[in-house]
Amino acid sequence: MDIKKKRIGRTGLEVDILGLGCAPLGGNFVDLDYNDAAKIIKKAISEGISYFDTAPWYGFGRSERVLGDNLRHREYILSSKVGRILKPGPVENPMDFGMINPLPFHVIYDYSYDGIMRSFEDGLQRLGLDRIDILLAHDIGEFQHGSTNSRHFRDLKDSGYRAMAELRELGLVKAIGLGVNENQVCMDALEIGHWDVFLLAGRYTLLEQTPLNSLFPACEKAGTTVICGGPFNSGLLVGRDMWNYSKAPAQIMEKATKLKAIADEFAIPLGAAALQFPQAHDIISSVIPGPRSEDELVEILAWQSTKIASEFWVRLKDERLLMHEAPVPN
Repeated sequence: MDIKKKRIGRTGLEVDILGLGCAPLGGNFVDLDYNDAAKIIKKAISEGISYFDTAPWYGFGRSERVLGDNLRHREYILSSKVGRILKPGPVENPMDFGMINPLPFHVIYDYSYDGIMRSFEDGLQRLGLDRIDILLAHDIGEFQHGSTNSRHFRDLKDSGYRAMAELRELGLVKAIGLGVNENQVCMDALEIGHWDVFLLAGRYTLLEQTPLNSLFPACEKAGTTVICGGPFNSGLLVGRDMWNYSKAPAQIMEKATKLKAIADEFAIPLGAAALQFPQAHDIISSVIPGPRSEDELVEILAWQSTKIASEFWVRLKDERLLMHEAPVPN
């Protein structure tokens, strides 16, 4: 499959417009064993995908281990995360975190200089790789931390950013940014220093386009691009009832139902529209769905090539299901 590449920020690094989100490989919300996870990675590679995103959080190291084993001695572009340190000792109830059969660790949050450096080096060891290309501060923000976020953000501002910038200056990573689920923390982070990219999950999709109002213009001014995570909004846009990592509320379900009805009228899979929509915006460097099986990856690859009539996008805007100013695929 011929996959277009786009640049990360103002760096010289280019990534696939369609990458692989690797949270499911760690057992996040899905019971996926090592061999099945490896099949997804190998299939992605065989289809021309070379950009992969992981994190210590995904299965408390499980995703990193299987991904590293299957990328070693290959050409790849890899993004991973810092801000969480894994400590020995299992959590009491992994499903409280959406984890199925994670490795026997628990998480300590640390966005300080020392915490970032330790998390970076620990991650390389779990991966068994000698480089991470894009380093992202993971889940900083009130969505994850609530009232304690002010302390964590202060750590990132006072010293954690300096650690990430040093790694970039030394050439140990090629780009730095955040990996988050909310717009405001990205806006706040732009006041700290220069970020190359924000991995923003679930906020620029067919269900919501709030970054168009302020975040995307600010990113354009700063030379920061965006990786779109969660293009299916936790599966709601592909027939599941999850949204934002939990059961979808009625209002969101209603909008998804309307989107599905119009997609059916045009005889296109709603998943194809959800996958292709964010790719139309110039600020988006990559879209990274997280397939839970090899079959799901095959379906996603088919959606990437699905032809969608321009009238479909016009209809969504006419029905006020899509912001008028949102760019759409040609």
